[in-house]
Amino acid sequence: MVRQKFLFTSESVSEGHPDKVCDRISDEIVDLFYRQAEIDGLDAAQIRAACETLTTTNKVVVAGEYRASASITKDKIEETIRRAIKSIGYEQDGFHWKKADVEILLHEQSVDIAQGVDASGNKDEGAGDQGIMFGYACHETPDLMPAPVYYSHKILQRLAEVRHSGEQPALGPDSKSQITVRYEDGKPVGIAEVVVSHQHIDESLTSADMHDIITPYVREVVPAGWISDDTVWHINPTGKFFIGGPDGDCGLTGRKIIVDTYGGAAPHGGGAFSGKDPTKVDRSAAYVSRYLAKNIIAADLADRCTIQLSYAIGVARPLSINVNLHDTGKVGEENLEEVIGNIMDLRPRGIRDHLQLNRPIYARTAAYGHFGRTPDDEGGFSWEKLDLVDAIKKAVS
Repeated sequence: MVRQKFLFTSESVSEGHPDKVCDRISDEIVDLFYRQAEIDGLDAAQIRAACETLTTTNKVVVAGEYRASASITKDKIEETIRRAIKSIGYEQDGFHWKKADVEILLHEQSVDIAQGVDASGNKDEGAGDQGIMFGYACHETPDLMPAPVYYSHKILQRLAEVRHSGEQPALGPDSKSQITVRYEDGKPVGIAEVVVSHQHIDESLTSADMHDIITPYVREVVPAGWISDDTVWHINPTGKFFIGGPDGDCGLTGRKIIVDTYGGAAPHGGGAFSGKDPTKVDRSAAYVSRYLAKNIIAADLADRCTIQLSYAIGVARPLSINVNLHDTGKVGEENLEEVIGNIMDLRPRGIRDHLQLNRPIYARTAAYGHFGRTPDDEGGFSWEKLDLVDAIKKAVS
């Protein structure tokens, strides 16, 4: 039997967390490549990016491979990096958008990789790497996400809003949240523990001061009744969080992959998203897996759905499609596996075209999760749309 009464915990980290600063920089560079391609009349499908970033005290190092417009210069990349850091809010002695030393070590993509990915003659575009990718959806939240990670993100998003607006000027850019959700009858019903560690720019502030600042915003974003007198709070439990961001801890691209996805409530294939163009199926196939799982749940065919896709480098078609409805399905899993392959072109080019991924939409994904977000007017988060519901219902009927 599926366990019905339990606790489950997930975390989130803010845009100012050192690893997220790196994800943001890497994705801003990807977006730069797409914006410049449009300006220069370059086919966006030719863009390639695998940008990795490291940050520490007043230092940014970007390395990796790319193929982009010839007008992309180191000066443009550096300007993009500094603008991203400034947007996050870092103007501190230990990490400052204007004063940080920026080192750029990007080079052209390997021709050995390119020949497997690029279309030529009768050869379709191949996957940019091998790997396994997972998508997940469930009925726990309005956006069909697991509740613990969904509300952990919402807490930090709200705190970022009041920091940027000036409503809470004492808050710094770096923060983390974590909530432990109580489940009964298999459904989330309350919060047992809340953890928020938030940087403050006034060194004299205590944990009690930060508790008074933070707790009203936590209560705003979680469902009514989920916080009770029994809920345990841990606000800045070390007692002080003045030194934050890359000055306090080294940051790396791709080190928060569970935060980026489902908070541990569903499997992860191990591949990071940020800094990669959509030929890298680590990113694009994870997006389409979520897209398909979400539409299956929205079609009311199950309460939970996990989809796994697998690919080989240089090969266009997926090697396998697996659907798991976790014993909650109203239709057969084998039936859905066939349906998915028929209604969606799961080759890399098909995914990119259907979800319109060859665009500068990636910087906005770098914090607060790649999933459970609202599609925007510029094409971001297209994998969150529910435009396959009718097609899936018809195909399984």
